[in-house]
Amino acid sequence: MARKNKRVILENLEVIDAGAKGKAVAKAPDGRVVFIDNAVPGDVVAVQTHKKRKAYYEGSAISISKYSEKRTEPVCPHFGTCGGCKWQNMAYEHQLFYKQKEVTQNLTRIAKVALPPIDPILGSEKQYFYRNKMEFSFSDSKWLTLEEIKSDKIIDNRNALGFHIPGMWDKILDLDICYLQADPSNAIRDFVKAKAEVLKLSFFNTRNQEGFLRTLMIRTSSTGETMILLQFFHEDEENRKLLLNAIAEEFPQTTSLLYVINSKGNDTLYDQKIELFYGRDHIFEEMEGLKFKINAKSFYQTNSEQAYQLYKITRNFADLSGTELVYDLYTGTGTIAQFVAKKAKRVIGVESVPDAIEAAKANAKLNNIENVEFYVGDMKKVFNEEFTNKHGKPDVVITDPPRDGMHADVVAQLLNLGSEKIVYVSCNSATQARDLALLDLKYKVTKVQPVDMFPQTHHVENVVLLEKR
Repeated sequence: MARKNKRVILENLEVIDAGAKGKAVAKAPDGRVVFIDNAVPGDVVAVQTHKKRKAYYEGSAISISKYSEKRTEPVCPHFGTCGGCKWQNMAYEHQLFYKQKEVTQNLTRIAKVALPPIDPILGSEKQYFYRNKMEFSFSDSKWLTLEEIKSDKIIDNRNALGFHIPGMWDKILDLDICYLQADPSNAIRDFVKAKAEVLKLSFFNTRNQEGFLRTLMIRTSSTGETMILLQFFHEDEENRKLLLNAIAEEFPQTTSLLYVINSKGNDTLYDQKIELFYGRDHIFEEMEGLKFKINAKSFYQTNSEQAYQLYKITRNFADLSGTELVYDLYTGTGTIAQFVAKKAKRVIGVESVPDAIEAAKANAKLNNIENVEFYVGDMKKVFNEEFTNKHGKPDVVITDPPRDGMHADVVAQLLNLGSEKIVYVSCNSATQARDLALLDLKYKVTKVQPVDMFPQTHHVENVVLLEKR
């Protein structure tokens, strides 16, 4: 039987913290923790709950009787509806404080290992317009805001090009502006939508799986190059060319104009054939003279400038002299591996995605780096004694796993290897802390450096240096 949630209103709650997933935290009169969607530490709020459990409530602030000094005015008109920049109402220095606190608490409470003083979080120079990749969805039934619903205005045009409403797989918020990606991103998105309407092209309906226009992806790079990819639900050569030609004419500086015909149930690109319409099929990112070829399916850190800072910290923690064999686990497209290669004797990168490894090899060739090797394989299967017997015992291991952290078998193999140093880069300090607890058997944590890659959100990266006991 489904659990019934009795909704209650909790009055005059003082918000005391910012917790996991960006939610604000308060205490209810009955002692339960209250996780709140839309408040800032220091606010005093009334909360409408929508979930009740033995130890906590979840809810939303419905009124604020006292505003926190940590608040700032959100710059985006879509704040509160979009859900993409949940901390835009909190001043940046306070965002950094709570990110630092999260890392510290996770490493202290979960890892429960001896820690050195944790370095102050490295903030992002850019707090807006820092992303190099954005994906927007088309919809023929846009999400109506509360103001639009309450108004007497009849809304005939329900076309939208924007983001999914949080938790709503078939609802799209139509964007006027987005502060995440620099120009020409907003201009491209606005033009594509306007031109599609002039041409009377149908916007996608996810629920009914019908329509012509599905998604728009825009990638930019620090070298000033731009990639535009349009995804169509079915082929309509005449209208497809009309729209793509219009984009090429309006934005002649575009480096790469691509399209894909995708008639399957979801809009993921990784199993699709990408077609080139104009320019070349890739753009270039650059870092310390290294060039990285980025195609439509490539993974690359979405904050280029802060990724450079993250990689420098990683290289500094590794403290290579030029004689070391380095393993780069979860290497992706090999950016970290190539970034540290000039300071190492040899670097071995391992990654489970074949396309990523092909890109890594191509980029190494492009950069004339000859002391790197890349291998495809599921980390928990390929990273074993046979692999290390073949390639040599690494002096230093760099690991940058996905949010779930490292598989227990990978941690066990690291313990068996007993390399002198491990540099652990993580986008989830909770799973990182879990792995540090396991590695504590042979390694001590000697350096910790949080890095803010995503201002206006609760996400935080963390780099840890472990040295053999």
